[in-house]
Order: sequence, then structure tokens, then C-alpha cells
Amino acid sequence: MPACGFHHEALLEYADATDYYLREASAGVAEAFIAAVESAVDSVLAAPNRWRVVEEPGIRRYVFDRFPYVIYCRWEADQDRVTIYAVMHRSREPGYWKPRVV
Repeated sequence: MPACGFHHEALLEYADATDYYLREASAGVAEAFIAAVESAVDSVLAAPNRWRVVEEPGIRRYVFDRFPYVIYCRWEADQDRVTIYAVMHRSREPGYWKPRVV
């Protein structure tokens, strides 16, 4: 299974969303969000080519079922690594995360 890393801004988005659910909903909803992100990451790592490329260079999108979020990531086969560039709320400006991709 490939290694996984979060871009530091994607990690901040993940933490901010978790804090939001904790403040505005409940600990249970925040825990469900964390479980959804962990499940998404596990799914991407288990089959990094499963999702189609939606942006170049090789950026794929995982869409959550329960929460209004998507993960943008890229599998770097030569390094056997998946990098997560965004944990994006679907109401955000599309493409704001693109400068993170190098």
C-alpha cells in the first residue's frame, strides 16, 4: 500500500472542518467526519487509480457521501505515495488549491 501525506494546508482544512463540526454540531458528528476522512484515505490508498483524473497533473477527486467535502489527491507512482492537496468544502471556490500542486 502506498504511503500517504497531506499538504500542510490540506491538513489545516481537515482540522478546521473537524473543529467546525465539534463547535456547531456535536462531538459525534465531528467523530463521524474524522471516520469519513480516514475511510476516504484508506480507499484512496487501497486503489490509488480508482478515481478518474479531474485535473492535470494527475489530480483525482474523492467525493464524500455524508459530508459536503471532496479530497483532491495525486498518486505519485514513482514514490509509491499519495499526496492529499485539499480537503475542500464543496461551496469553496473551485481550484483555489491548485497552487499547492508542484
